[in-house]
Amino acid sequence: MTSPQVTEAPEEGYERGLGSRQVQMIAIGGAIGVGLFLGAGANIAKAGPSLIVMYALAGLIIFFIMRALGELLLYRPVSGSFAEYSREFLGPFFGFFTGWTYWLMWVVTGMAELTAAAIYVHYWFPAVPQWVTALVFLVVLFVANLISVKVFGEIEFWFSMVKVTALIGMIVIGLGVLTFGFSAAGDTATVSNLWEFDGFFPKGVGSSLMTLQGVMFAYLAVELVGVTAGESENPEKTLPKAINTLPWRIALFYVGALTVILCVVKWTEFAPGVSPFVKAFAVIGIPAGAGIVNFVVLTAALSSCNSGMYSTGRMLRTLADNREAPRFFSRLSSSKTPALGITVSVAFMGIGVVLNYIVPEKAFGYVTSVATAAGIWTWLMILISHVLYRRGVESGRLRASSFPAPGGSKCSYVAIAFLLFVTGLIAYDADSRVCLYVMAVWAAALAVGWAVLKNRNPQVADRREPQLEKVG
Repeated sequence: MTSPQVTEAPEEGYERGLGSRQVQMIAIGGAIGVGLFLGAGANIAKAGPSLIVMYALAGLIIFFIMRALGELLLYRPVSGSFAEYSREFLGPFFGFFTGWTYWLMWVVTGMAELTAAAIYVHYWFPAVPQWVTALVFLVVLFVANLISVKVFGEIEFWFSMVKVTALIGMIVIGLGVLTFGFSAAGDTATVSNLWEFDGFFPKGVGSSLMTLQGVMFAYLAVELVGVTAGESENPEKTLPKAINTLPWRIALFYVGALTVILCVVKWTEFAPGVSPFVKAFAVIGIPAGAGIVNFVVLTAALSSCNSGMYSTGRMLRTLADNREAPRFFSRLSSSKTPALGITVSVAFMGIGVVLNYIVPEKAFGYVTSVATAAGIWTWLMILISHVLYRRGVESGRLRASSFPAPGGSKCSYVAIAFLLFVTGLIAYDADSRVCLYVMAVWAAALAVGWAVLKNRNPQVADRREPQLEKVG
């Protein structure tokens, strides 16, 4: 007993102010971040040209995850998204854990991105104190998120436009260098750079696989489109379109851009801490190249911080609606935004401005691994929820989604195995292993919080079966 129609989205009080144009760009922007613009340099040094295959492999898994999420979103489009699905299919504790973990991911990412943005501005204005720049960005984005979801969507649209334009420009220029041989790199730019210097896997397959943890960090935030479900004007049309365009976005912006860069500049010239895009512009000989890339990376950092403010406020409201966070977080402002949730989240992000003085710069390097671990947990919850949802559909208990994932739950099982493998790589690497310790402490804290919550309000542990999804 199934229906091909999407379950009607419950009205959560939000303004459905995100149009197709904005949702598309939020989805594109979520797949292009600082992890690509900066992190790729260190990974190229570790894996050489084989990094292209790692991005393609991880991109395929991300597509499996997003199709699983897409099927769930069109079954029940809510702004709580994966936290709500974890609650429904795995139980209240998993909804509680996933919601708070996703909130943590964006708060720590926001701290790092704010500091990074201030460093990028320092490139042009070295006399301006770093904390002043970080504070200005924090306040501006905070106010924009409070005004309305339309303002958030418009800012994210233009941030994404800058990133997309820069990447397309890089690809076109690189192809021009390879085809016509112009620029300072003309004599050395060749496709054979992909295998001439110690082969396609110069450091071995094992070294290439170890880059997967950094590669997965580059894909963090691609699931943000799921958080927009409760505020999309027409989720049953805009969400499938945004998710279905993911493969070409990954092929073009990740695999395509890296392939062109590694053809123009041989991989041995890249080093950790240097953006491969800055290096490529420098080799090609574009005078303003460093400034252009610096602006694009600044945009990517601000985009990530903007997305963090948006998603943390919505996630806190979802937790409050389920009595897993203080009730005042469930209130909406007159502009239909979760203003209190955004405000508290921004206050925690603001700690990053203070930490800029007292914590060594190396400490911020750990943020990426903590964010990756939190992201992997979120993706695992999406996949496991999808597997359990498919079982419900096949048994006739649940309504079928109008956007079924190809292969049913088979691809979800593959993606689960892949994410567990990446977690094993993180545990194996001494430098990134610290994030698992942090997550263990976080899990213990949440377990204690859940026990206190159940003691005060036993009903919070009751599994809620949403009536909208029942059939018959």
